Amino acid sequence: MTVEDLKNLVEQFKIIYKREVKSEFPQDPKNQLMLAIEAVFKSWNNPRAIIYRKLNDIPNNLGTAVNIQSIVFGNMGQTSGTGVAFTRNPSTGENKLFGEFLMNAQGEDVVAGIRTPEDISTLKDIMPEVHDKFIEITNILENHYKDMQDIEFTIEKEKLYILQTRNGKRTAKAAINIAVDLVADDIIDKKEAIMRIEPNQLDQLLHPTFEEKSLKEANIIAKGLPASPGAACGKVYFNAEEAVEVAKKGEEVILVRLETSPEDIEGMVLSQGVLTARGGMTSHEAVVARGMGKCCVAGCSEIKVDEYNKEIRTINDVVIKEGEYISIDGSTGFVYLGEIDKTSTELSGNFQELMNWVDEYRSMNVRTNADNPRDAATAVKFGAEGIGLCRTEHMFF
Repeated sequence: MTVEDLKNLVEQFKIIYKREVKSEFPQDPKNQLMLAIEAVFKSWNNPRAIIYRKLNDIPNNLGTAVNIQSIVFGNMGQTSGTGVAFTRNPSTGENKLFGEFLMNAQGEDVVAGIRTPEDISTLKDIMPEVHDKFIEITNILENHYKDMQDIEFTIEKEKLYILQTRNGKRTAKAAINIAVDLVADDIIDKKEAIMRIEPNQLDQLLHPTFEEKSLKEANIIAKGLPASPGAACGKVYFNAEEAVEVAKKGEEVILVRLETSPEDIEGMVLSQGVLTARGGMTSHEAVVARGMGKCCVAGCSEIKVDEYNKEIRTINDVVIKEGEYISIDGSTGFVYLGEIDKTSTELSGNFQELMNWVDEYRSMNVRTNADNPRDAATAVKFGAEGIGLCRTEHMFF
């Protein structure tokens, strides 16, 4: 945008502010700062924050905090940039730096999914010294916190700044692989590894994948970024409210958006999967979907999402209208026409290893609720030690 464009935009924003707030936009910087602080505190009670707390069992009386700090600018030309990186792959747990960055951009440009970012590995070609320094810092942070880190950074005129770090959200598969690897490297012990896995995360490992034979016969219509693994089929819906309404009636839904925003959280919760035309592996939909164990394909530039006319158009001119079925594979990034048969996953490798450690420490036996041979066999496969509840009346069905 030119300087004139930005000036015009500021004027338009002032008009919106006056219309909504019924007063002129304040010009005193201290007043602006106080309003910004107030806005953060008020955000604690907005609908999406309440839904997020319910999802993650966060008490409503904790409250939120405000940090005030000077800003660094990643949009000061081609010697500046910004990015987000995980010290390990949050989808698989692979011990390799995973992330994205944009030159001449601010942080919001990466996570909002408005521009498609570059892979973190290409930073080595653009700014080798900054890349090496970043690798060094990520190793320090992971060793200090003894867990995979999700790090936001900005480069201002070739100087690297770390904005924040936190334990990264990850899929169940990644959580188990990371925990087992950290034990192997003597960073944490077995007990700590067990406690690192959220019980509800294990549910993700029981999610189905596409059946191989059906997959070979399926019609691929586009490919995006494999942002959160899993397989999902459902009817296409283009806004969160409609997706929620249809899902509550028992329909399987795929939420399709140009890019998601925090307002879409409830639609994401109730959908089978999420597909976006823009965004990257660290954008809003990718991070939230991985945390939920929800299948997600992001940054699918091979489709045109027309939210107004409620249709998807592919580069080969295939048109999918609202209510029609698609299937998405969050492990490969492929988007398919129609429904594909799914199959359940096998539990082995590091999962088996972790469950063996659990057996060493647990003090409780686990039995199953099963009324037929099929359910009993499944229960044995998952480690149940007997039948705890068998309803004889079900046998008469």
